[in-house]
Amino acid sequence: MLRIEHAGPITHVRLNRPAKRNAINDGLVAQLQAAFGGLPGDTRVVVLSGEGAHFSAGLDLSELSERSVAEGVFHSRSWHSAFEQIQFGRVPVVAVLQGAVVGGGLELAASAHIRVAEASAFYGLPEGQRGLFVGGGGSARIPRLIGAARMADMMLTGRVYDAREGQGVGFSQYVVENGQGLATAFELAGKIAANAPLSNFAVLHALPRIADMGQAEGLFVESLMAAIAQGDHAAKDRIQAFLDGKAAKVAQPTGSTGARPPASNG
Repeated sequence: MLRIEHAGPITHVRLNRPAKRNAINDGLVAQLQAAFGGLPGDTRVVVLSGEGAHFSAGLDLSELSERSVAEGVFHSRSWHSAFEQIQFGRVPVVAVLQGAVVGGGLELAASAHIRVAEASAFYGLPEGQRGLFVGGGGSARIPRLIGAARMADMMLTGRVYDAREGQGVGFSQYVVENGQGLATAFELAGKIAANAPLSNFAVLHALPRIADMGQAEGLFVESLMAAIAQGDHAAKDRIQAFLDGKAAKVAQPTGSTGARPPASNG
């Protein structure tokens, strides 16, 4: 149910159930956990995408069976464990979103660090209309992207956001034309892979935790992380390269990374 390809420091993990709109079942959850927990040692970044017209339409309802309360808890926790491997794994994850990014598919996307949406992407949380509640970590991750009030609106009313609206509220960092998502994701992945691994790790693990702390505690942890990062040999080499005029300076953006919104949503 996954296609996994390695290209140097970039590993491409692709959901491979296009006939089911990449709906997520227990087998796919287990494969995601195994894939992200067992990345090759030379992987520096992962691109996560979905085969076909949709990223993921969410929970595979054909496998939804009547569960006891305890079984429901264990099922939800299996999703939590798998998606934790993505959010708090060893390397950054860039997700490519097209078509349906719905329910559990949106919960999966929210566990990535960078989200590139194609113009066809749309976001929904239909659990409220189906008598369900999110169980794949959405209540913890999605409000951090769009706010609890917007998430409540989606679940209570069935509101759906298109790609442009989704970028405006925080679902994605980039919106590109249809068919350009993978190229943009691999361009971004190449930049991420060129960073010092310890710096990337700090962004993944320290930054979200600091954001959840009180300011005084957060600033102290920031000081510790900054000292650890700058003491790394990779950081010392990069700083020296900059001082020697061998590293590029920050320049005004040109839009070359595909960050400009599309002319239309078609």
